[in-house]
Amino acid sequence: MIKTTVAALLKGKDLLQNINVNGWVRTFRSNRFIALNDGSSLNNIQCVLDFEAFDEATLKRITTGAAINVKGTLIESLGKGQKFEIQVTELSILGDCNPEVYPIQPKKHSLEFLREQAHLRIRTNTFSAVMRLRSALAFAVHQYFTQNGFYYFNAPIITGSDAEGAGELFRVSNLDAKKLPLTNTGAVDYSQDFFGKQTNLTVSGQLEAETYALALGKVYTFGPTFRAENSNTTRHLAEFWMIEPEVAFNDLEDNMDLAQDFIQYTLKYVLEHCQDDLDFLNQRLADEEKTKPTQERSEFSLLEKLHFVVDNNFKRVSYTEAIEILKNSAPNKKNKFQYPIKEWGADLQSEHERFLVEKHFKCPVILYDYPAEIKAFYMRLNEDGKTVRAMDVLFPGIGEIVGGSQREERLDVLVEKIKALGINEKELWWYLDLRKFGTCVHSGFGLGFERLVQFTTGMGNIRDVIPYPRYPQNAEF
Repeated sequence: MIKTTVAALLKGKDLLQNINVNGWVRTFRSNRFIALNDGSSLNNIQCVLDFEAFDEATLKRITTGAAINVKGTLIESLGKGQKFEIQVTELSILGDCNPEVYPIQPKKHSLEFLREQAHLRIRTNTFSAVMRLRSALAFAVHQYFTQNGFYYFNAPIITGSDAEGAGELFRVSNLDAKKLPLTNTGAVDYSQDFFGKQTNLTVSGQLEAETYALALGKVYTFGPTFRAENSNTTRHLAEFWMIEPEVAFNDLEDNMDLAQDFIQYTLKYVLEHCQDDLDFLNQRLADEEKTKPTQERSEFSLLEKLHFVVDNNFKRVSYTEAIEILKNSAPNKKNKFQYPIKEWGADLQSEHERFLVEKHFKCPVILYDYPAEIKAFYMRLNEDGKTVRAMDVLFPGIGEIVGGSQREERLDVLVEKIKALGINEKELWWYLDLRKFGTCVHSGFGLGFERLVQFTTGMGNIRDVIPYPRYPQNAEF
């Protein structure tokens, strides 16, 4: 007998004999009705027992969380809330679950509690919906780039470079911490380390991706990155996944076109393929919003936010114009911003970005041409000598979701910027080689995958959109 899934049964149009399905018991009531879920769908399928056909010992083992196999006939349901149900003829217990100690009972659990049970929280409706959407988004990412002629590039996880220049790095070493070799000056002698130099976990695959883009034309990375930033916030993780396309011969305008097209494609994909999960999370967010003070409630439902991005062109605004808008805005004049905008050169915060998107332009926004002083060394310097060809994509409810730029392709300018920042040229000899041998205009951007999942699912804490979150003082599981 061929096994089937709950999703296939619920989508089926025909009544079937000889159903064979495995799953976990969500609830069992009246010694007769089992709500069965196998992870293939948000929805359970009801399995109806003739309790007189099963011995008491078997019935006692049908508890929440137990794994079972059910055989029977798919029939039209007489009850409300489901189209089909299974009339059970055979049932076997595959794995018992003690209800006295099982943490995931059929009741509302706080997200804080579920983080402590991260190995089991996937069995709840909320987290199964989030992780199915995460999987669908990952598929859409690969599908988009493949269909558009990109090559998937695997950037190294262990590297000697710090692409962001922030210094928030996890060191990689096999030196004995109790017997560190020292140089004559008392510094750690990394020449005796495994790689013969100081290395760290990558914060970005961008620099390496550039080397491949300047041979293959269009590449993208999609892999784990790490940042040792001591931030215990709802927006930061120590381990997260980054999507980073790099394209030869693309300028900043091309880069903005790519970012908009890519994001809209991935969101359209989940809107078309994950309706049940999105409807559930939309209702969940609506219920959550009702518990907040009126002034803190979002103007958009989850589905409205997704359509807000999918259905609108992204407004392109220079940093200079944005600063003027913010300086003259009512929140700034009335000191409503936590970080008041006083002058050109300010590093924009989430509150400023959200104001531009949600209040002023009422559409997604791409800011470009930022001050060079607040952006990375590899961004192309504009002719004014004070701004760079950088861009940030801003979304409702979240602020910045994408950061990118046209890269500095001129060797002399790049060398000058590296020297000014005190970066060791020898460490980036290979990166500088790109500007010596067939240099060209090229651009790319980075999108934190968890930020995209967070936006798509409406989850308020980024720790709830990755299976096992890593953050300060926590590396459980």
